Amino acid sequence: MREHAYAVYLMTNTPRGVLYVGVTSNLLYRAQQHREHLLAGFSNRYGCTRLVWFENHTHVEGAIYREKLIKRWRRAWKFELVETRNPDWVDLYPALLGEAELPWYEPPAVSGFDGPGSTLRFGRDDKEIS
Repeated sequence: MREHAYAVYLMTNTPRGVLYVGVTSNLLYRAQQHREHLLAGFSNRYGCTRLVWFENHTHVEGAIYREKLIKRWRRAWKFELVETRNPDWVDLYPALLGEAELPWYEPPAVSGFDGPGSTLRFGRDDKEIS
């Protein structure tokens, strides 16, 4: 079975500004779409062009669950999530291109979902999947 890479990510317009949470199977391409205003909708309307946080996953179910979980979080929790790994709210797009370093060590992708009965462990609101 071929392994895929999925990413949950946060875009913003300014540090501690408007936040957009998304999930994708191609982070570089999706970030470029946001930067070039190629996507209609919320992120385009509010100018969310700066990639400030992402987390890799190997299973799409885990990535989608994590995205939905973060979308329900309070704004302050999202700020904490970004600032734990990217305290200066640096745009990470150049790092994806290999033009800069990530401000954190990127561990291997989070598996996050091993099927029915597994528990997703992401900090806040861990949930058992049945």
